[in-house]
Amino acid sequence: MKTYNYSDLNTDDVKKLVQRNVDPANEIRAVVDEIITSVQRHGDKALLDYALKFDQVNLNKLYLDKNELTEIALTVSSAQKEALEIAYNNIYKFHAAQLKTEDKVETMPGVICWRELKPIEKVGLYIPGGSAVLPSTLLMLGIPARIAGCHEIVVCSPPQKNGKVNAFIAYVALLLNVDKIYLAGGAQAIAAMAYGSESIAKVDKIFGPGNQFVTKAKTIIQSTTTTAIDMPAGPSEVLVIADESSNAAFVAADLLAQAEHGIDSQAILVCTSHEIASAVLVEVEKQVPVLPRAEIVKKALDNSYIVITKNLDEAMDFSNQYAPEHLILATDKWQQITPSIINAGSVFLGNLTPESVGDYASGTNHTLPTSAYSRAYSGVSVDSFVKKITFQHISPEGIKNIGPSVEILAELEGLHAHKNAVSVRLNDNKV
Repeated sequence: MKTYNYSDLNTDDVKKLVQRNVDPANEIRAVVDEIITSVQRHGDKALLDYALKFDQVNLNKLYLDKNELTEIALTVSSAQKEALEIAYNNIYKFHAAQLKTEDKVETMPGVICWRELKPIEKVGLYIPGGSAVLPSTLLMLGIPARIAGCHEIVVCSPPQKNGKVNAFIAYVALLLNVDKIYLAGGAQAIAAMAYGSESIAKVDKIFGPGNQFVTKAKTIIQSTTTTAIDMPAGPSEVLVIADESSNAAFVAADLLAQAEHGIDSQAILVCTSHEIASAVLVEVEKQVPVLPRAEIVKKALDNSYIVITKNLDEAMDFSNQYAPEHLILATDKWQQITPSIINAGSVFLGNLTPESVGDYASGTNHTLPTSAYSRAYSGVSVDSFVKKITFQHISPEGIKNIGPSVEILAELEGLHAHKNAVSVRLNDNKV
């Protein structure tokens, strides 16, 4: 991991340092455009062809039904079921609290306004397969979708070499009462949910993280179809802020936990001295060799770096510019700097709060904005699965109170039909 002194970096240096997952030559876009066009034109056939090309699986159908999911889930042990159910319950509790009925507001006598939540009818959940199988992502997306009351939930996940899905994903699907999982991955799965195919229904909004191809597909879909997306959620990342009160072994473990997601993941250490950086690097060297995914971790670390700052305030300044998906404040002084957080997807406070707990079971959602999109996006929540429709009701008293102001405003904008819609009511003897 390369080390930088924050005081030596100018504005352009920082901009380059915090930039990630770019596609300057549009090479990723070209591939994704071709995939989207193929799925749009050829539907299921394109999906079957891509399963053979990218997943090396020759499928005879594109889905697993509930009976097949039940059979696959039989291999999950009691301890594993209990762990998944604990995660399910915690995630459910946290998200259920987000579903609230808003009060009606009388903005002036006789003028009442309010909002009502309505579920998005058809949602698509993308569950990555790749180098790691993520049943936790199905929990994170499926639970708020169920709480919101979405009428149709389409789940897509890449097939394994045996043409099935992982047993843990199958078990989570049963917990969520999902009847089918469609065997499609990558940009082709995003295209199928956006346009529909013979087997897969077109959805109104697509959710889920993925690699750069999945993220690019989601951004293209959002700008070219009526299907919305949750956010651009690409390769995962963490930024750890550490000082003299940090535990170097803990910090190293947190960095490596993020690095094992994939070779395009990024793990950033921002610390207040070279001594802390050195201690963490020593621990990294100790911990990497025993990891089963050590080769992936090493490549991700090549894509990562360390920034040395004078103090925690400077560290937080860099963090806000980086705008991390995951931010860990590995310091006993976290309460002092938490108010300075402007940009972050999810925050982990203190030395005993690893990012892993948020990934799995604390209750918060792990589908979060990456690549500095936390500047403008929030993580997935129940709000992501609902629409908030505004209502208003005007009484006879209300139209008399608000009508004259609306007439003036409509006239000053030159919209006389707008003014007349109020005037005819004010002039009606029955009002």
